[in-house]
Amino acid sequence: MVQPQQILPPPQVSAAAAGDAGQILSKRRLQELVREIDPNEQLDDDVEEVLLQIADDFIESIVTQSCLLAKHRNSSVMEVKDVKLNLERNWNMWIPGFGSDDLRPFKKSAMTEAHKQRMALLKKNMKKY
Repeated sequence: MVQPQQILPPPQVSAAAAGDAGQILSKRRLQELVREIDPNEQLDDDVEEVLLQIADDFIESIVTQSCLLAKHRNSSVMEVKDVKLNLERNWNMWIPGFGSDDLRPFKKSAMTEAHKQRMALLKKNMKKY
């Protein structure tokens, strides 16, 4: 069983001082990912920097918001359900194997009688033209 970890604030490291050590995704790993997609593709240095910054910002955002969700639950531990909820609600992302893979049934909204009457009136008026 996996033990939950304590919530720690993200380290505050300047981008210039961090280099590859402060980044989650390294330049080498980014290049490997690009080669997996297209072996002939090469990224400019500026593009690599931008992609690495976007990845770091995304991860920092996910961790920060997930910590806030854990705090809202009155917990001092960030759990998978906090990250899962954050990804689903804020980023519209469902990751297979991440938490529960429940089928989310599509719920058709119930039509009220007043709505049915309005729709019938519209259809009636449309037939006149």
